Amino acid sequence: MAERVETADRLLDITTLGGADVSASRFDPTRRVWAALVTLDAATLTPIETTTESCLARFPYIPGYLGFREAPALLAAWHRLAQKPDLLFVDGQGIAHPRRMGIASHLGVLLDIPTIGVAKSRLVGEVQGERVMLHGEAVAALITLRPRANPLHISPGHRISLDTAIAWVRRTATGHRLPAPTRAAHIAAGALRRGELDRAAPEAP
Repeated sequence: MAERVETADRLLDITTLGGADVSASRFDPTRRVWAALVTLDAATLTPIETTTESCLARFPYIPGYLGFREAPALLAAWHRLAQKPDLLFVDGQGIAHPRRMGIASHLGVLLDIPTIGVAKSRLVGEVQGERVMLHGEAVAALITLRPRANPLHISPGHRISLDTAIAWVRRTATGHRLPAPTRAAHIAAGALRRGELDRAAPEAP
């Protein structure tokens, strides 16, 4: 699948954004995962719709293979969205990955949509200034959206360039460490895991 990843901009008009996140414990013997997808208005960052999915992952927790563990739950939530986002922010890596195929790239290729990887740590490469370099290529950027917060590792997932991914992440900053789409999905996935959110959450008012 890695050869199908595109890192040039191929985006249509962006009117809606999406956030995708999965809550799970690597130590849970049942391998249960709680996934959330949130669609937001691109202009106002107001949530439009949330869908969730909880299931038992067939694949164990192995760093670098989160796509195989988390993608099925995220895909199930995606297919229940009434309003699909034009650009999806995914909690995890894009091309900043040993096989250039982090979960953001994995989902982007499967769904053929533009995706951005929003990761909290580095998986590969060397930090040079504000870029993460791998084999002479900038595969991620270090972005800080809140003063004194640890930087995020932003990488192209699919159908988007690094510069455009950076611009969209900065555009969706709201004073928190995470950009608005992945923050909304993170909150929803955590609420689902705690039993505070139904499997399919209602649309925002």
